[in-house]
Amino acid sequence: MRFIDANVFIYAFLRPKKEPPENVKEIKERAKAILTRVSDGERVVTTVVHLSEVANVVESRGGKKKAVEVVLAVLTSENIEVLPVSPSDYLKATLIAEEKNLGVNDALAYVKMKELDIEEIYTFDRDFEKLDVRVVKV
Repeated sequence: MRFIDANVFIYAFLRPKKEPPENVKEIKERAKAILTRVSDGERVVTTVVHLSEVANVVESRGGKKKAVEVVLAVLTSENIEVLPVSPSDYLKATLIAEEKNLGVNDALAYVKMKELDIEEIYTFDRDFEKLDVRVVKV
């Protein structure tokens, strides 16, 4: 099982208002390929915090209706497990974020991965390359 970062959903579901640069087009295609793997049966996990991050970005750029669609798609997917997050998880994440110079939500993903012995992550965030996890390239 792999962790799936918020940015995968954001790249896959959001349509740019203008023509994106080639590197963004490539990332969008890779994000869609990851979600195809998931819809074809690959199991992944994320957290309620990462899902909230997706909802906020999609709502601000694509509207409330699109955000609801995306959140419902994730929550009703048989192959995506959305993990709860406790205040203790966030405390651990904050300490790791400070120690490793990461964003707090990136550190939270790392905390949950370690908790569940997950070694691989789908993400387009290079900060994960600093950690002892494997970023899966698709």
